[in-house]
Amino acid sequence: MTDTPANDVPAPTSAEQDRNTALVRKRYRAERRFRLYGLAAILAALGMLGVLLYSIVSTGLPAFTTTQLALDITFTAEDIDPTGTRDPAELSRANYRGALLKSLRAEFPGAETRKGRRNALNMISNEVVFDMRDLVLADPSIIGTTQRVWVKTSADIDQLAKGSIDRSLPESGRRVNDLQLGWFEALESEDRVRTTFNTTFFTSADSREPEQAGILGAVVGSALTLIITLLLSFPVGVMAAVYLEEFAPKNRWTDLIEVNINNLAAVPSIVFGLLGLAMFLNFFGLPRSAPVVGGMVLALMTLPTIIIASRAALKAVPPSIREAALGMGASRLQTVTHHVLPLAMPGILTGTIIGMAQALGETAPLLMIGMVAFIVDIPGGFTDPATVLPVQIFLWADAPERAFVERTSAAIMVLLTFLIMMNLLAVLLRKKFDRRW
Repeated sequence: MTDTPANDVPAPTSAEQDRNTALVRKRYRAERRFRLYGLAAILAALGMLGVLLYSIVSTGLPAFTTTQLALDITFTAEDIDPTGTRDPAELSRANYRGALLKSLRAEFPGAETRKGRRNALNMISNEVVFDMRDLVLADPSIIGTTQRVWVKTSADIDQLAKGSIDRSLPESGRRVNDLQLGWFEALESEDRVRTTFNTTFFTSADSREPEQAGILGAVVGSALTLIITLLLSFPVGVMAAVYLEEFAPKNRWTDLIEVNINNLAAVPSIVFGLLGLAMFLNFFGLPRSAPVVGGMVLALMTLPTIIIASRAALKAVPPSIREAALGMGASRLQTVTHHVLPLAMPGILTGTIIGMAQALGETAPLLMIGMVAFIVDIPGGFTDPATVLPVQIFLWADAPERAFVERTSAAIMVLLTFLIMMNLLAVLLRKKFDRRW
């Protein structure tokens, strides 16, 4: 009798081969389905993102243009310079509104009555009188002459020119009455209506009038707030990360600190606003709605992100760098400051920029410290009243005028542009200074 060797495996039967083939095919089909599910999820996310961006851009693009009317304005001497001295101080205080009303009565038939004058004034922006003053101060020789001046329209006429107001609706269904509509169409037929780039949106602060509202005050406030945030959070966060990663003993206290830092990164941002309200405003008495307070609150919120990113960057430095430096006689402090920290700096900067981008888009903590106030002036310092771009968007989104809807979307586009630029900067820094070990 011949014994079968122990290492001999009997050949699988045809039924077993068929079963194994079926299992392999089933596994491949499952993998293909999983890949398709992942691809479908990515396409769905991109589709929703595209719809969101299209909605924001299509709504916000009209805010970057404004409508102007060409009016023949007479700079009457009796209203502007009755004494004939051409004194700049007197010209600055002149009755430009009276000269404007006289010009509007001559320009628009039916504007002789009080109601007609009010309708005519409601067609143009309130800042026209200031434009007239600037023209006179720049060239006093126009006093006593009639000049064709391009003036900015009111928000309602601007919406009418952009097609947001349906002209076919009855008078009760639109914000522009029949008299104003007739005047506007008459100016259109004479080519005295034009659309220009809205520089006011980028050069002015907030205003109750949509056509005069801009984002410059909010942008300056955001910049001042982020400067305070960076000055406070970056050195403290990096030093805390260096200590915890390189010098702190590994015991239960450092473990407790690490757990709390990780937990703080997940705390809702409004909690930091409540902390700032209780400590910085109520206890220390710092000025409300000031960039210095907003920067301190955002610094508290950004610290955990910077610490976690900095520790991850320090861990990524190979231990051989430390061992080589210590072997050459360097102290632990010299090893960290001269070798480890410079090599980890790209990752630290990346985490810092991402944390600052997060701080730039925050609204809730700043609402708690009063940065929701209506600010018409551009802040000139860290203690001046100010608002930030996300809060400005919040305020405009709550405004009832249709023109503020455009400006809300336009401000969102500007904010998204800043956020994308900051994230691109983080990626570029990572690629430029990253080293392969």
